[in-house]
Amino acid sequence: MSPLYMFEKPLGMRDTLPKLYEIKRNVRASVENEMRSWGYQFIATPALEYDETVGAASAIMEQQLFKLLDQQGRTLVLRPDMTAPIARVAASKLLKRNIPIRLAYSENVYRAQQREGGRPAEFEQIGVECIGDSTISADGEGIALMISALKAAGLQEFQLSVGHIGFVRKLFQQIVGTEERVEALTRFLYEKNYVGFKMHVENLSLSSIDKQRLLRFLHLKGQDETIPAAFDILENGQGTEEVEELRQLWDIIADYGYEDIVKFDLTQVSHMSYYTGIVYEAYAEKVGFPIGNGGRYDGLLGKFGKNTGATGFAIRFNRLLEALEETKAAEPLYAIFFSAERRKEAFQLAGEQRASGKKVVLQDISGVHDLDANTKQYEDIVYLLGKSGKESMQ
Repeated sequence: MSPLYMFEKPLGMRDTLPKLYEIKRNVRASVENEMRSWGYQFIATPALEYDETVGAASAIMEQQLFKLLDQQGRTLVLRPDMTAPIARVAASKLLKRNIPIRLAYSENVYRAQQREGGRPAEFEQIGVECIGDSTISADGEGIALMISALKAAGLQEFQLSVGHIGFVRKLFQQIVGTEERVEALTRFLYEKNYVGFKMHVENLSLSSIDKQRLLRFLHLKGQDETIPAAFDILENGQGTEEVEELRQLWDIIADYGYEDIVKFDLTQVSHMSYYTGIVYEAYAEKVGFPIGNGGRYDGLLGKFGKNTGATGFAIRFNRLLEALEETKAAEPLYAIFFSAERRKEAFQLAGEQRASGKKVVLQDISGVHDLDANTKQYEDIVYLLGKSGKESMQ
């Protein structure tokens, strides 16, 4: 084995050491419990899927897919997201009756990265999918549940930004006409390159009025005052249905009591091409990327033979932990150091403490070579040594 690779990991892969693992476990449990309390049932899918089905439906760029061949020569992919696999399961096994289903997941996904990117190639998503419900209430539930889940994780300061990909496409189609031009404008939004967007608009062969409409579009941000401004920018009635959906959504958000957390940003678009309607992202201080995103994807189930509405979101677990920083510490660890003469007593005491909810390490004193270094990792220590009574706790 080459010494160069003895301690190396594949590009973008990471180890999770014990302290971080415990913090992740605690945060994950809080989020999962919140999702269950809203009636969502957890599901798991294989890490490997067929490229021609889930790979093609995932909307992740081809160069980011991890691919391999099975023994029959068929191309497999490591799942690049969870929405497409769950759509496969829902279409094939769960949508037997015409009723909404609510599913949740907590799984790792895989996306190949460039060496200079410095981004993880394996990361955990925790999220939900509400399938079979085309109402705006379902979109509002997704947004409210994301907020509730982030609060359950311990996050205090964050914001949700809400847009509507259908509104963006209809507005652009009205003004620039061709799908190619629509895609060019949308690309600037996805990259959040608003300077580039303005320069591109100035170079388009459009009337000054239409150019002003596109520049006014960049300012469609805020709360409920954004709705009339969005109506004003439209012509010929195209796009009014989408704005009306946003108006209804705001009323739902207000009923949940989350007006202070949610803001409209109608310039928001997503790299996930299967989104068709309301989309949203969650942002927290000190994290340069969204910690979660979601939206409506009414066309995805059709790729698996079921035409039905669906909406959901995913929280990027590593980014959530970054936002939490030290607010979620690992649970304290206790220890009992014992000698052979008092082993049974130590075992009994450890059992009592564990029954009360403590995490307790039993350590034979003869196995400790550096007592000072060993004891620093524990919150509290009991020494049961020799034949005397219980020693004082450190």
